[in-house]
Amino acid sequence: MTRVVLRISVMSLLLTLLAVPTVRAQEDGELHQTHLASFQVVTVADDLDHPWSMAFLPNGDMLFTERAGQLRIIRDGVLQAEPIAGVPAVRAQGQGGLLEVALHPDFAQNQLIYLTFSKPNADATEGTTALVRGRFDGERLTDVEEIFEAKAWSRRGSHFGSRIAFDRDGYLFMTVGDRGASPDPATVNSHPAQDLSNHQGTVIRLHDDGRVPDDNPFVGRAGALPEIWSYGHRNLQGLAFNPETGDLWIDEHGPQGGDELNLILPGRNYGWPVIGYGLQYGGTVIHASTRQEGMEQPRHYWVPSIATSGLLFYTGDAFPGWRGSVFVGGLAGQQLARLTLDGQHVTGEETLLEGYGRIRDIRQGPDGFIYLAIDARGPGTTPIVRLEPR
Repeated sequence: MTRVVLRISVMSLLLTLLAVPTVRAQEDGELHQTHLASFQVVTVADDLDHPWSMAFLPNGDMLFTERAGQLRIIRDGVLQAEPIAGVPAVRAQGQGGLLEVALHPDFAQNQLIYLTFSKPNADATEGTTALVRGRFDGERLTDVEEIFEAKAWSRRGSHFGSRIAFDRDGYLFMTVGDRGASPDPATVNSHPAQDLSNHQGTVIRLHDDGRVPDDNPFVGRAGALPEIWSYGHRNLQGLAFNPETGDLWIDEHGPQGGDELNLILPGRNYGWPVIGYGLQYGGTVIHASTRQEGMEQPRHYWVPSIATSGLLFYTGDAFPGWRGSVFVGGLAGQQLARLTLDGQHVTGEETLLEGYGRIRDIRQGPDGFIYLAIDARGPGTTPIVRLEPR
């Protein structure tokens, strides 16, 4: 596959010339203008404790998670003071806590929602990524059951992954990070993300009740866990299907440089930490090469890193010029990137917001607006905001 280097491509140069630079909005209503759309950033809810994920109910209300362990709701545009009861206990340490919230594709009929979280062991000295589902009656969760526990236990409080997406056939896909396992340049091939006997650094595929599909690529293979769909990932922070093609995409953190946007195919090895485009923190070389036979290349990468988080294929009417675009949030980069695709190839990139805040999640609302969950690096509160046309 021939990789498109966006920052030196003709399309990227054209976008740079046409786009009007934007800066962080200091208050709601400030105009941001690009060559395809003009918008303002409007606060939806403020003073939130590390908001991590958002999901819209059929009536337009929004569920969202706070990493410390709260599931909350915005009803008729108003943030409700009390969190929703019935949420499992979480190990809220480092990057861990209550993470993804997602609705079952048939939520209107079965009221099922899914939560991922960092699950503690008996004495809370270790954690792993786990998945539960329960019924939401509008006030609390009931019939909560754990349907997946990743074989990814660690004392570390980092790299849980934890995004969820359902495909057209109702299969559940979920990401599990490599749990911060440090790569040793001398032994990269034996890193946990290259070992199919654990879930570290994988995308997994399940039935909606947690059962393993018979046609998963590693079912029946000795020494391999049957839930695994793809492997060789680092910390997968965005997961979404292209609604037009059904293709599955993820974005994931590189180390110091080398964040990736990947097209996910069953059974494929995405290379971490054997190949890549970044360095270890402090500048140590990790990878012997950027390519190796049998390992997938990213469809795009970022050097320096923007700490990718959140991934959205936009299909709404509020911003017709952006329809079909891919949106990627940045944590360290504190930016919102818009990518253009031609089939399975990235053809351009535009930065819409920069220095606005650590964008943890991106969702399209039923109104066609784009919603962003802004996360704080340390203590402090942050908002959920949305982009509205102007």
